[in-house]
Amino acid sequence: MSNKPYLKEKPFVYDLNWDEWQSWVKENGESSFRAGQIFDWLYIKRVFSFDEMSNLPKTLRDKLKDQFEFVTLSEIAKYQSQDGTVKFLFELEDKNAIETVVMKHNYGNSICVTTQVGCRVGCTFCASTLGGLKRDLRPGEIVAQVVKAQKLLDETGERISSIVIMGIGEPFENYESTMNFLRVMIHPKGLNIGQRHITVSTSGIVPNIYKFADENLQVNLAISIHAPNDTLRSKLMPVNRRFPFVDLIEACKYYIAKTGRRITFEYALMGEVNDQAEHAEELAQVLKEMPLSHVNLIPVNFVAERDFKRTPRDDIFTFQRILEKAKINATIRREQGSDIAAACGQLRAKHMESKS
Repeated sequence: MSNKPYLKEKPFVYDLNWDEWQSWVKENGESSFRAGQIFDWLYIKRVFSFDEMSNLPKTLRDKLKDQFEFVTLSEIAKYQSQDGTVKFLFELEDKNAIETVVMKHNYGNSICVTTQVGCRVGCTFCASTLGGLKRDLRPGEIVAQVVKAQKLLDETGERISSIVIMGIGEPFENYESTMNFLRVMIHPKGLNIGQRHITVSTSGIVPNIYKFADENLQVNLAISIHAPNDTLRSKLMPVNRRFPFVDLIEACKYYIAKTGRRITFEYALMGEVNDQAEHAEELAQVLKEMPLSHVNLIPVNFVAERDFKRTPRDDIFTFQRILEKAKINATIRREQGSDIAAACGQLRAKHMESKS
């Protein structure tokens, strides 16, 4: 199936960023301040219909109804973990399903959003890739996940304070939609999420790492690395055959030199696969040339369709100590939502199985 976004006659109302709304009101013979009013209704008041936009003239509301649609995210399932994590399984208008996760931390609430229906990257330890890639999400379908989650938090007077683009899919294979999503999220007249409170994660789509470095953003970058060399990484991550490890590392060096910003390297530890002391030592050798780097060690999630086992707790700490001894900053990710299958793709995989 094509990875092109779902096409309709009308764009979604969340597809447009601030500059595009400014252009739209001008092209439609409206005053420029109307763009601010529309943004306010969408992202501050967070209405789900044009009729609720009461300070807009009826003629303008009719134009909006005629030219745009709201995104339909139908809630298939909602699970709440004992640790406060909430996971949604949403159905899109074309009956595909996506996942969105809201996580509660002592420093605020973060949301993990999805950028594609399925994934073609094919990481051997991940549930997101089960069933392959169906299609890209449009910008508005990504934005709608945050708006929907924020509406939930509105009930308790809370807000989304950070975003991780680490849900189902590869953001840098849906690059333009991801960038448009970011422009909406960070705009001061919209949800106004601080750029440094947003992280986009890629499996290593090298050309778009260079492109992202040139965007002049303060958004954080995370790279899923999961191995310290070409041979092992190609076994775990087929994307490495398209964009070899050495090319990925060069792109990371360019990013650091261009932006002066740190990269987080995500490393999922899999028992007796990539979690031995020699792997840690080899990884330290690779990263020592990049002082602005941080390693996030992730105990692998159990996925029924995969055959990986968790690294023993003591071995995780040994791996961390080896990196830190080499002056590589390393932390161990705190698990959240394990009792509700919060790892990427697990709920969607169960849903696909039940439908089939």
